[in-house]
Amino acid sequence: MGDTFDTIRFRTRAELKVRGSRFIGTAIPVRTREGANDAIEGVRRQFHDATHNCFAYRLGVGGEERRFNDDGEPSGSAGRPILGALERAAVTNLVVIVTRYFGGTKLGVGGLARAYGEATARVIQEAERETRYIVRMVSLAIPHAYIGEVMRAVSRMGAKICDTTYDEEVHLELQVRRSKVRQLRAGLIECTAGNIRFTQSNEDPD
Repeated sequence: MGDTFDTIRFRTRAELKVRGSRFIGTAIPVRTREGANDAIEGVRRQFHDATHNCFAYRLGVGGEERRFNDDGEPSGSAGRPILGALERAAVTNLVVIVTRYFGGTKLGVGGLARAYGEATARVIQEAERETRYIVRMVSLAIPHAYIGEVMRAVSRMGAKICDTTYDEEVHLELQVRRSKVRQLRAGLIECTAGNIRFTQSNEDPD
């Protein structure tokens, strides 16, 4: 199961002019549908005098949640081309709003689709991309004698120690990439000879 995806780091804006019309692309990284909707409304408020504020977004590791809107443009001429540009760029957890100020010349459905798609591609190209990871938490308790072995195993797996508590046992809160949860568990069981209690371990089904 994949645990990486590409998105952008910061809100980015780019502009395109086509036969007098201005197409202003705003790309905003988001995590949830609510975050995407808030971003869309924020841009609409900012460009309240625009002719159209069309958008599309993708959410999830594979962009499985998606939505687009033409905001009054001819059906299929705006939102879908924006979404298509997002898919071609292979980015997700991202919303792009393309604001249009009409310049007096009609572009037709094909011209609009090209303009909205190009405006989206341009703003994504201008943005700083980054790869992010889906992580899971693993909580455990071990005897004090095994702390050295456990620390070395945690380092080998690229896991992160988020919290450590010492009492009769050592309690650790670990963060690890989703794809490495089972490998981490197996490695910790081996290096402690089974003297370990997992109090939380988020594992995805096969």
